[in-house]
Amino acid sequence: MRKIYLSLLPILLLAALLPAQDFTVYDDFAQLEERINRAGENTVLLVNFWATWCAPCVDELPCFDEMHQDLASEDFQVILISLDFKSRIEPALIPFLKKWKLKPEVAVLADQNADSWIPKVHPDWNGAIPATVMICGKDRDLHPEKFDSYQDLEEFVFTFLRKVNKVPKMRRIGSR
Repeated sequence: MRKIYLSLLPILLLAALLPAQDFTVYDDFAQLEERINRAGENTVLLVNFWATWCAPCVDELPCFDEMHQDLASEDFQVILISLDFKSRIEPALIPFLKKWKLKPEVAVLADQNADSWIPKVHPDWNGAIPATVMICGKDRDLHPEKFDSYQDLEEFVFTFLRKVNKVPKMRRIGSR
């Protein structure tokens, strides 16, 4: 029995030492705005606001992962913005990211003055999460609730892409 425990020890230590996914912490909304503006006028951003403690948020994350696999390019970017408190990064977010191994860009928005930045994200957003915003230049569309399926997310994305007259480069054509 002792040999079994000793043989498992390196595996357990390795798992504990594996790095979590990289993420950026934005201390104020202006930093996130800078990131959005860096994307440029012709890049479409799919931005999801979520938190590790929000069950509906976590339920829909695989849809964003799949959308990233299907469409991510210079012209189409998926950004997952965690609204977890900075004090929850070590005990909650890092272990979550280690477990989920999300492919899209992940960031934490630590700006606690939500009343000032929520209307800047979208004037119709009340701040509830999950919430998703499509952005291309000055054009923005809001989906203020959970996506129940990948098809629902896909419909939201492609409706916006038609509106802004963008044709994304599909990575997995015919995979569905």
